[in-house]
Amino acid sequence: MMTLWRKFVVRKNERGLLFKDGDFQGFLEAGTYKYLDPFKKVTVEVCNLAKPEFDHAMIDFFLTKYAEEMQKYCVKVELNNHQVALIRKNGVITDILYPTARQLYWKGFVTVEAEIIDISENYEIPKEKAAMLVYAKNAPLSSRVSTAIYSPIVPEYHVGVLTVDGQRLKLLNAGLYAYWTFNRRIAVDVIDTRLQETEIAGQEILTKDKVTLRINLSASYQITDFLKLSLALSKPIEFIYKELQFGLRAVVGTRTLDELLENKTVIDEQVFAHIQTKTTDLGIVVHSVGVKDIILPGDMKTILSKVVEAEKVAQANLIRRREETAATRSLLNTAKVMEDNPTALRLKELETLEKVTEKVGNISVYGGLEGLLKELVKIRGVL
Repeated sequence: MMTLWRKFVVRKNERGLLFKDGDFQGFLEAGTYKYLDPFKKVTVEVCNLAKPEFDHAMIDFFLTKYAEEMQKYCVKVELNNHQVALIRKNGVITDILYPTARQLYWKGFVTVEAEIIDISENYEIPKEKAAMLVYAKNAPLSSRVSTAIYSPIVPEYHVGVLTVDGQRLKLLNAGLYAYWTFNRRIAVDVIDTRLQETEIAGQEILTKDKVTLRINLSASYQITDFLKLSLALSKPIEFIYKELQFGLRAVVGTRTLDELLENKTVIDEQVFAHIQTKTTDLGIVVHSVGVKDIILPGDMKTILSKVVEAEKVAQANLIRRREETAATRSLLNTAKVMEDNPTALRLKELETLEKVTEKVGNISVYGGLEGLLKELVKIRGVL
């Protein structure tokens, strides 16, 4: 049995698009509609207003031929090349529209508002809004943010150098920053403001007398003028490292091994002077340069050990001879004093007697003190 009448229901949360033979006839609000349609030429497309985005292949046709109806039922957001839009649904930011975008939203129980932002000159996002966008948990919005917004973080004790289209504009203090990325290339170089250290490790350098030394050097520096440095150097750390290498090679290569060992601070002083001349006008202050280790080849270590040993033996012999000479001179002076002074001789004899009696338990004296002294002299003569 052929059905002559067809019924279509558009619910309160829906909007209908009426077509006949594929040709658009108009918009349908909530309600029940009946059409005489025995050949099923009438169709109704139903749009759920809970999803207010209105995307359709015939958008341009609707906007041209049904402008009044579109204005009644939809909110249109259309952007030029220098605009972006923050879309709020019921007061909450849910989406970002890019430049040149056009989007229609159904009017209904979801209130849609568009905040259109001109980014032709002011492309920096205010801090309070930046944090809300960058840390958004809404998955669709967060994915749009990652494409539309550049959000560098400058850590504490650092500064950032803002570069736009290759031009360095200003310094940034610690904090979160956010910029619209459309129509320009933005970058922030982060530089540490604290005292930095770098090491030149294991540099093998020939001395003037062709001895290979392996030297470990350490240096500390601080960046003081960040904008000047960023304008002058693209890789400041590599520059400092290379200049320390050059200074070290210049000092070691023009001196003999003996000169370096005799004055170990010459390397520190000369390399420090060299690096200062290279960095003073770049906004870098070098605080210290110091040699940590000087490592000699194995055979050179053996030779130097023998040299040091020979020097110490010679010093010991010299000291021993000096002591022997001093002792002999002292004995000679004592003998001369006793020869000319009997009292001094007698005191010396008593001193000797005292030393002898310290080690003897009992002494029997015959002939008095004079006899004892004579016998003691005889004993010493025999000894």
